[in-house]
Amino acid sequence: MEPLIILVAVTLTLAALRAAGVTRIAPWPFAVRMGLAGMFAATGLAHFVGLRDELVAMVPPALPAPGLLVTVTGLLELAGVAGLLVHRTAKWAATGLTVLLVAMFPANVHAAHEGLSPSFGDALVPRTIMQLVFLAATVSVIVGQRRTERRLDGAQV
Repeated sequence: MEPLIILVAVTLTLAALRAAGVTRIAPWPFAVRMGLAGMFAATGLAHFVGLRDELVAMVPPALPAPGLLVTVTGLLELAGVAGLLVHRTAKWAATGLTVLLVAMFPANVHAAHEGLSPSFGDALVPRTIMQLVFLAATVSVIVGQRRTERRLDGAQV
């Protein structure tokens, strides 16, 4: 549930600051990008500190080397954060994070079926809904970046 809270809190805070005229930051696509960056920074770090053992336990038994998989996915999440922070690479980072979310979803299903967490947010239905929100956010960044690129290309003609 914490990743969802981070995504929503950062996104809405940045959008509210712009709406209030406190800052001139870019509109929604930027706010969502930064919300995703905050979320994936937290989850990526959790692959190494704090929740590592729980994340290793989530890896379905059919997959080899759960510790290595958790390390690799953590590094990919952190690389995605770096990519989201740079306008030029944000579309590619969001694309990679979209693929990563889909690839890691079976671990969430496994954890829910095994009852690895008693938290309501880790049950299959709430977790699936959260994954859909995360996917919507990454896809919105991809779409927003493509629109920005098209506008810039049109202005240069």
